[in-house]
Amino acid sequence: MKKLDKLIIKTFMGPFVATFFVTLFVLVMQFLWKYIDDLVGKGLDTPVIIELITYTSANLVSLALPLAVLLSSIMTFGNLGESFELVALKSSGISLTRFMRPLLAVCTTIAILAFLFNNYAMPVANLRAKSLLYDITNSKPAFNIKAGVFYTDIPDYTIKVAEKEADNKTIHQVMIIDHTPGGGDKVILAEKGTMLLSADKRFLYFVLEKGWRYEERNNRSSTNPGELIRLGFREYKKAFDLSSFAFSRLDMGLFASNQQMLNVRQLDKAIDSLYKQEQLFSRTVNAYVTTRYAFYKWQDTGWLAKAPALAVTNFRDVIPEKSLRYTLERTEQNIRDGQNNLEGPAREFGDKHGTLLLHKVEWQRKFTLAFSCIVMFLIGAPLGSIIRKGGLGTPLIFAVVFFVIFNIFFMVGEKMARKDVMATWSGMWLSNIVLMPIAMFLIYKALNDSNLFNKEFYFRSFNNIKKLFKKNSPKPTT
Repeated sequence: MKKLDKLIIKTFMGPFVATFFVTLFVLVMQFLWKYIDDLVGKGLDTPVIIELITYTSANLVSLALPLAVLLSSIMTFGNLGESFELVALKSSGISLTRFMRPLLAVCTTIAILAFLFNNYAMPVANLRAKSLLYDITNSKPAFNIKAGVFYTDIPDYTIKVAEKEADNKTIHQVMIIDHTPGGGDKVILAEKGTMLLSADKRFLYFVLEKGWRYEERNNRSSTNPGELIRLGFREYKKAFDLSSFAFSRLDMGLFASNQQMLNVRQLDKAIDSLYKQEQLFSRTVNAYVTTRYAFYKWQDTGWLAKAPALAVTNFRDVIPEKSLRYTLERTEQNIRDGQNNLEGPAREFGDKHGTLLLHKVEWQRKFTLAFSCIVMFLIGAPLGSIIRKGGLGTPLIFAVVFFVIFNIFFMVGEKMARKDVMATWSGMWLSNIVLMPIAMFLIYKALNDSNLFNKEFYFRSFNNIKKLFKKNSPKPTT
């Protein structure tokens, strides 16, 4: 049996490694496609792009592992079923569950390693990926002047060129408008020019030829018209500071308090702290409401049961006619004031409770994604032995179907947990709760050599049901 266990593990690990990297590549491409508009045209260096892809890949490992386990388990058992090795094993007295035992141990090990990765490596990867992506999305596009288009990305300047030659340096019919504070606008017009970049790429120089420089000098406090100055030049050199285009990195500590950047122990401390803050806030608001609104202290008491009966049925009957309008206005104003006073604390309590839910969701995520590797194996192994199809075609179809089901229920459960529609644990474990009965059903069918995907089986079942209906249907009377 040790040789058999080694054989099945060796057969499983090859497809698992291949499908894991293929799945991870697809998920990374999906990420890049999502943020392609924020990445293109920023003049990013190759090391920055590699760093972003590396940290993003580490962040997507938790999603790639379940799909890789599912696809590789279907392929492994499908190949064994297609080559009749499963039939030979069953005929020799080895059950399917015994055959699945070594791979179940391997998948359990993968789940444990996935949890350790989610708990220790992923928070660091999330921190670096989120901070780097924030820096990239908030950086300016690379300097690129287009012919016939006003360029305004350089602060306090507007530039337009009528023509730009193929060397990307020579420009014609140049117009530069200077909006720097401290005076009127300055306009430079030139017939021709050359763009030169400094060695450190911090400054851009325009060497202009045959043009005019217009400047309006006026005193803003005076009502007199300003003075217009025109200077002609054969050659004029204008420098632009490009420091605002440089890619800069913010302090990663600004993102460190986010729930995605914490491990289980840190999340436990954060959840406990947030829960105490929520309780303290609730007690403070309750004390405020109790002292401000007198009727609140009679809530849930026996005062109403012991209160004397009133002889009036409407409060208007006890208010004098001359004071009725004033009383109604004061009542309406007090209701508005009370509503305004309570809306702020209610909104603040909602924000605090939402933050608490986000931390609880992240705590559950580290466990549920790891456990999903075991659930996916319990689905893939019996499914592969039932369909008995190897290769990549048929297993890929079933793997995609079940992974889509898993992903849909996972996203729905997470959203409902964040909105407090479901308990946090039930929302985050919803996908595993839904798929676990399916796994048990497939194992039962595989152990009994079910014809689950046999067309002839369903055709015969349909004919038997049709005959049963015909037999029990009433005969027409003559």
